[in-house]
Amino acid sequence: MATNDNGRRKIARRRLIRRRFRIFPRLRAYFFAGVLVTTPVAVTLLIAWWFIELVDNYIVPLIPVGWNPDHYLKETVGLEIGLPGLGLLVLIVVITLIGALTAGFVGRMVLKAGESILARMPVIRSVYSAIKQILETVLKQQSKAFRKAVLIEYPRRGIWAIGFITGTTEGEVQNLTMQEVVNVFLPTTPNPTSGFLLFVPGKDVVLLDMTVEEAVKMVISGGIVTPPDRRSEEAKATPVVSADTYESLDLMREKEGLKAPFIQNED
Repeated sequence: MATNDNGRRKIARRRLIRRRFRIFPRLRAYFFAGVLVTTPVAVTLLIAWWFIELVDNYIVPLIPVGWNPDHYLKETVGLEIGLPGLGLLVLIVVITLIGALTAGFVGRMVLKAGESILARMPVIRSVYSAIKQILETVLKQQSKAFRKAVLIEYPRRGIWAIGFITGTTEGEVQNLTMQEVVNVFLPTTPNPTSGFLLFVPGKDVVLLDMTVEEAVKMVISGGIVTPPDRRSEEAKATPVVSADTYESLDLMREKEGLKAPFIQNED
């Protein structure tokens, strides 16, 4: 009887040890799940707080004492709280007022006079015109700065990269090329605000069904966030591009002016 009891105890101890060891992988999985949930929120809050403090440090000291709510709180309550976001709120109000003033006749005249002065400055006029053109393109209502997400071969044949069509090439660049080319912005990872401007022949551009927002998320995440393929099962089963390069076929296609069968026309 004693031997059986000892055997049962040993078996029970082994089961208990196994259960304890099984807890660690589960706790590790819970920990990484918590990291995935809390890290984006924490980073977003930290960036927002840093930006608010940066603006407050520059704007709040410029506010007159009589107009600063912190002054009244200090006089009435006796506490110097330092309202977070006050500088950002003042900046938004000032920018809105400037926009309202420039919408009028007098404001347009003042703005035109200021632009004429800037146009006479050699270096500043180039910087001002470039920044203004970019902002007008991006901030325009219903802007289509990024019209479509595309797939192009870059930096060489057989390697694919995601780009964004920004428009149809015009002017000297198009007139110098025999083929019809399009403007493709190729962003970098993880900062999509920097990248390269490429003039790609339309026949070498593969249009993607994913939205521009989905493609931007994929670029920023370095491919970790992959949007779902919403095409039909028949379309999924039929590849339209190949990593194999056949130089003779490329030369023949260029000579005959043939268009690749998988390229679709943009709407």
